[in-house]
Amino acid sequence: MNIIGNNVKFLREKNGWTQDQLAAKCNLLGLNISRGTLAKIEAKVRRVIDSEIKTLATALQVEITELFNDRD
Repeated sequence: MNIIGNNVKFLREKNGWTQDQLAAKCNLLGLNISRGTLAKIEAKVRRVIDSEIKTLATALQVEITELFNDRD
């Protein structure tokens, strides 16, 4: 399980981006991720490794700590 999925979805939607758009931004930053994989991360089904967290934060234009905020 991962603990950042809710925040990834919240921040993505806050930016008005689709999962495809966020996946494309991550791919441009060197993280090979599909929309389906991103959906699994947001659903907290797939584990996320530290390098992926860094890239997701960069793509979402937030500090890494923002991904760990308690929004539940």
